[in-house]
Amino acid sequence: MKKVTLIFLVLICTLWHVDAQFRMSKPILSPEIQPDQKITFRLYAPDAKTVKLNGNWMPGWGTQLDMVRNDTGLFQLTIEPIPTEMYTYSYFVDGVKAIDPNNVQVVRDGVRNESMFMVPGEKAVLYGVTDVPHGTLEKVWYPSSSLGLTRLMYVYTPAGYRDSKEKLPVFYLLHGGGGDEDAWTTLGRAPQILDNLIASGKAKPMIVVMTNGNPGEAAAPNVGAKKAEGQTNPGSMGSGKFEESLVNDVIPFIEKNYRVMANKDNRAVAGLSMGGIQTMYLTNNHPELFSYFGVMSMGLVDMSRFGGKNDPEERLKGLAKLKASKPKLYWIGCGKQDFVYQGATDLRKFLDENKFTYEYRETEGGHTWTEWRIYLSELAPKLFR
Repeated sequence: MKKVTLIFLVLICTLWHVDAQFRMSKPILSPEIQPDQKITFRLYAPDAKTVKLNGNWMPGWGTQLDMVRNDTGLFQLTIEPIPTEMYTYSYFVDGVKAIDPNNVQVVRDGVRNESMFMVPGEKAVLYGVTDVPHGTLEKVWYPSSSLGLTRLMYVYTPAGYRDSKEKLPVFYLLHGGGGDEDAWTTLGRAPQILDNLIASGKAKPMIVVMTNGNPGEAAAPNVGAKKAEGQTNPGSMGSGKFEESLVNDVIPFIEKNYRVMANKDNRAVAGLSMGGIQTMYLTNNHPELFSYFGVMSMGLVDMSRFGGKNDPEERLKGLAKLKASKPKLYWIGCGKQDFVYQGATDLRKFLDENKFTYEYRETEGGHTWTEWRIYLSELAPKLFR
């Protein structure tokens, strides 16, 4: 009797193991956005003791939620509905960060990789690939004599550009610290946003140039490009080196190789965070080149922290030059929870005191791509009008 019982138990265990393996051989859907808009995350990790979820929609920095393990080793967590948006997330498996192996949508922010999904709705339509004519995104190498490097930039041309002889305006779009030439295309969704805005008639057709704002880098780290022999970092984000390269190398290259309207009324420049510092440098030093400026999540800050100088007299001289150039738009955007909010407030105060006209957009969030995608989608329709 004992022998029969033992054989029976072994058979049961074997069948359970086979059934578990069979169940795990089926594709795991993660994340799953359910009909009621709740979202379920899943990870098969039978040898893990704990799996935690971190997402950029969670309040606080580094917040993690425990996922629940079932008898097969599948960890699962369902969250309540969240607003329509693009979101990123990661797992922490026994404390080790990992992307979701069941989700092919992965975005890179500098050296960080995270899984991505979109919650259906208005934002997902604007940021997603929809049934509209699509532009072209090119990766272009160009010589930068200013920096002693051959560098990489992304150039977006709108649908119909190749088959047209029409000249277009150019929007120079700058990323933030820690990012590179890839940031506005992957995290910022710039090509999708422009495709959708142009197709709907909300934005004019334009070329968008996204180059690497780090003056010591030829390209993003995953490209594997090396610096020129003997090259050292020519300057930090506050040094003005990148901005001079934009003026002396990038703009001439674009105007030589693309059909563009090469005048200030058909040039725009905007940037987030570090790119906002670089935009303000251009407003002070080269306002004659642009008629449209956008400063996102940046303002008056201690420039010595970034390798620059704090010079009130130079700032006033720069503003006088900007006024004399008569720009068509100076646009500022910042979130209430952004750590540079006070700097943006100080910038507005400075402009108000000196009777300079600008537009201001304030959102509820912080120093995140959620805000910057909003700013791009609202700024682009204002350009070249």
